[in-house]
Amino acid sequence: MTTRGRKRGPKDDTALKSAVIEATLPHIAFDGLTDKLMERAANEAGADKDDLLRLFPNGALGLLEDYSDSVDAEMEKRLSKLKLATIPIRKRIATAVKTRLAILKPHKEAVRRGVAHLSLPRNVPLGAKLVYRTVDAMWRAAGDVSTDFNFYTKRGILAGVYSATLMRWLTDDSEDESATDTFLAARIENVMQFEKLKSQMRERAKKLPTLTDVLSGFSARKP
Repeated sequence: MTTRGRKRGPKDDTALKSAVIEATLPHIAFDGLTDKLMERAANEAGADKDDLLRLFPNGALGLLEDYSDSVDAEMEKRLSKLKLATIPIRKRIATAVKTRLAILKPHKEAVRRGVAHLSLPRNVPLGAKLVYRTVDAMWRAAGDVSTDFNFYTKRGILAGVYSATLMRWLTDDSEDESATDTFLAARIENVMQFEKLKSQMRERAKKLPTLTDVLSGFSARKP
């Protein structure tokens, strides 16, 4: 039964959840992410307290998780329309990161509050999980099909690049956000140089004598 004075929300839970999230985001920057704010946003979206408990059983953390997942989905949708496989890997990653930041931009202040909320010690595990989901989506969109140890290495490296760039973006007040672009390019360049160094070290290691070679040499010297 709908309370008098409150508009009726979408009947579909997925649509209703999206409506509550959209109603919450504009207010987070000023009011913080509280139960009271979520109730007010739910009312604006046409949902009641029972709807809120059903849609977000984990409260504010659940809302942040669902919002992050929705941004990832939109990012994948946009990236799927680009021919990422035809461009160098560093540009693929830069494009993925910039695409996600572009989706977040309309709610930058809300994102700032959300990041702060996820930085609290008790919420760090969820924050780490959300970053992993994001970079996994980025790599899949970039065409990564690895299943070996490289799978985790790539995601670990990109998690560092994305997290650092996100923090720089949150403090970038320039209109064109050129400082963020420069920062991202530098982080990717650092990674590429590191990977190049690792490759060179592997090649040099192949030329070093193995333990078997050394032992065989000692055996050959015996009288």
